[in-house]
Amino acid sequence: MLNPESVLSKIFRKEDDCRMVTDNELIKNLDKLHTTDLGVVRIKRNLSLETEDVVLWCKEKTESPEAVIIRKGKNWYVDVGGSVITINAHSYTIITAHKK
Repeated sequence: MLNPESVLSKIFRKEDDCRMVTDNELIKNLDKLHTTDLGVVRIKRNLSLETEDVVLWCKEKTESPEAVIIRKGKNWYVDVGGSVITINAHSYTIITAHKK
């Protein structure tokens, strides 16, 4: 399993409090995952995705056994397959995604 400190070192400073979790609220609520129209455009652009269903793509990546999921403040960060997906922890809105 990947070390969360090294995986998300560009997002967090070492002194930041971050938690890696395996059985978490995000996985239990994947059916609530959604994004905005602008979010779809931003995620497709940032990841160079060809898919029409960005939310489904993010759900599948989040469910992947290789996914490292970390909660930091109000957001979840899903590190998987060379990308980091940012999801609001309260609304389950996919905010953005970036290549590592």
